[in-house]
Amino acid sequence: MRRIPPLNSVRAFEAVARHQSFSAAANELCVTVAAVSHQVRQLEEGLGQKLLERGRQVRLTPVGHTLYPLLRDGFDQIAQAFALIGPPVEGDAIQLSTTRAFAERWLMPRLGRFNEIHPTIIVHVHASEKLTDLRAESIDLAIRYGPAENTPDEQILFEDSFIAVASSTICPSDRPATIQDFSGRPLLAFKWKNQHLNPPAWPAWLAQANAESGYNISWYSEETLALQAVERGLGPLLCSSVLIDEALGDGRVQRLQGPALPGFAYRLVELQPTQARRSLHLFRNWLLDEARSG
Repeated sequence: MRRIPPLNSVRAFEAVARHQSFSAAANELCVTVAAVSHQVRQLEEGLGQKLLERGRQVRLTPVGHTLYPLLRDGFDQIAQAFALIGPPVEGDAIQLSTTRAFAERWLMPRLGRFNEIHPTIIVHVHASEKLTDLRAESIDLAIRYGPAENTPDEQILFEDSFIAVASSTICPSDRPATIQDFSGRPLLAFKWKNQHLNPPAWPAWLAQANAESGYNISWYSEETLALQAVERGLGPLLCSSVLIDEALGDGRVQRLQGPALPGFAYRLVELQPTQARRSLHLFRNWLLDEARSG
């Protein structure tokens, strides 16, 4: 016989632990903060163990840290079980998380095609450079950027490289552009949010191109700003081949003669198998098809 505490109390604790907030848990469960607090205290009293440290910030105790991941995974499996036996819901909303630059430069130009094929499926796009906790933010699918090691092929959209480009308005019209054509202009660059990636940079590109290194660099705080700057003719930019592909294709920018530095992978990250929801399964497959079709 299973010994299980009152499920309302267990559910309340799992929600507070996941959000690290009583108010966010109360909003999710559609009850008051006082009710959530009462349920968690009831669970603690029943166990004879303190699960949460209350204060300006909610923290898990060692016992809470032990319980939380097991309960979280258990509730995920319960949700998946009911989703599998229920009819697939095509019209429910998909919550997608990705970076601002990828959303603006790759996803948005293509998303209309998905809407035409599946007009009843709604996609909510959450664009941020912040690494999102999929469970806490109720995200169905994330597109993450980073090394591809140990990532199954079916989760990789594509890998990019870093190339130097400049607006066609400032490039020579009679020959391919070289970095020497911009000796009087600054090189454009942007601040990477995740410095652990060891991103490609101008010094490495210039060294491989056997070019002088005495250029000034104009820094932008956001990748999207740097991409706008290069298209407006403010100087050359070293950027992702994926994010600049459309502008290269329509002639807004041109590639400078020089190396292509290795980049990273755009990976699909999700919590549950896509088969549980037909809409998510269709959207995931569409993303992969778009990526592979170029």
